[in-house]
Amino acid sequence: MHRHKISIIGTGYVGLSTAIGFASKDFPVIAVDTDDAKIKRINLGFLPFHEPNLKGLLENAIRTGKLRCFRDYCKAIRNSDITFVAVGTPTTPKGSINLAQIKQASFELGIALQKKDTYHLVVIKSTVTPTTTENLIKPLIERNSGKSCGLDFGLCMSPEFLREGSALYDVLNPDRIIIGEFDKKSGDTLEKLLREFYNESMPPVMRTNLPTAELIKYASNAFLATKISFINTIATICEKIPGADVVRIAQGMGLDKRISPLFLNAGLGYGGSCFPKDLKALIAYSTTLGYKPELLEAVQNVNYIQSHKAIELCKKLLRNLKGSHIAVLGLAYKPSTDDIREAVSIPIISQLLKEGAKVTVYDPKAIPNVEKLFEKRIRYASSALKCLKGADCCIIVTEWPEFQKLEPGDFAKNMRNPVIIDGRRIHDPEWFETIEYVAIGLGPQ
Repeated sequence: MHRHKISIIGTGYVGLSTAIGFASKDFPVIAVDTDDAKIKRINLGFLPFHEPNLKGLLENAIRTGKLRCFRDYCKAIRNSDITFVAVGTPTTPKGSINLAQIKQASFELGIALQKKDTYHLVVIKSTVTPTTTENLIKPLIERNSGKSCGLDFGLCMSPEFLREGSALYDVLNPDRIIIGEFDKKSGDTLEKLLREFYNESMPPVMRTNLPTAELIKYASNAFLATKISFINTIATICEKIPGADVVRIAQGMGLDKRISPLFLNAGLGYGGSCFPKDLKALIAYSTTLGYKPELLEAVQNVNYIQSHKAIELCKKLLRNLKGSHIAVLGLAYKPSTDDIREAVSIPIISQLLKEGAKVTVYDPKAIPNVEKLFEKRIRYASSALKCLKGADCCIIVTEWPEFQKLEPGDFAKNMRNPVIIDGRRIHDPEWFETIEYVAIGLGPQ
């Protein structure tokens, strides 16, 4: 049976997860990157980020030859039928997206396509604002290849919706496939590949034009960020009402099928590589259209305020942070990842240090990344219990399962002054009758 040959430009979180997913189903995959050290490590079977269940599949794909990583665009294009572009689009100081990597990838793709005589499909997976695919990527490829889009090569925009911590599941079991197509042949080619990949488990497919597909990605992330900021607003109201509990309120709301319980977990705010970046980009893009997106700006502002709540509660409970010993449990922006991009832990630690506190931190996976930022200014514990030793206050920042297993006695025995700030609502308040316990969205008890 003929298998489409795949090339993927970019070996970041999206690109490499997608590459491993295709290779796991016996598709020949060539990954392309510009970092020689990273290329070497991938070809040795090393995963450059923490993600459950991927490392074993990467090792197997490398061992069987299903996945190879190169620097050479021409070699990748010559030996594949379809190319996915998954390079980064980071935020500029003004909030818009930095298109340097996507421009370079488009330029290199054009040069590589010069020497190819057969039809080749280019699929953009990178998150780009509307009209970028048609007005920037397409002309760059055409100009540098001397070929015509729709005739010599196809072009689609198919946004990714991977969640860190469950990337493999999301690659293999997406809720939907969005295909933004330059023309019908481009869309047909991509849909045929995906039907070959998913077979009987093919998810719903929506075919649309390029700018609509680009905006679907931004709209989806902006809406989820809005749900988080909404429930955090309700949490703040709860904190002023004796007996009110945002966890129960979210449960009651979530029973309404129009709302659903997903993304109604109150906490210290959202972080990561997608929500903050995409919200900033959508706001910046909207202003170029002459529109001020006040709702999105409010979502962003609520999240900024929420990230400072841990410090406010610390000051309220300890009065003076100077010389206090604070334990921070959780550094990654969410469990099952080592990603600290826009993680709430970073501003919390920075402010604690500014206030003169002594800080000890623990995270199952993210300590190496945090060490690069804070070096020896903070202490790094090898376990949750060691992190608590001698602390005056513990702030739970990330909802790792092992933190949920901590019992009141663990805090009482190890801390000098057992004061708990539950920033992710992972514990039952009724457990802590003899220990000072405060939590996001919990009214005075």
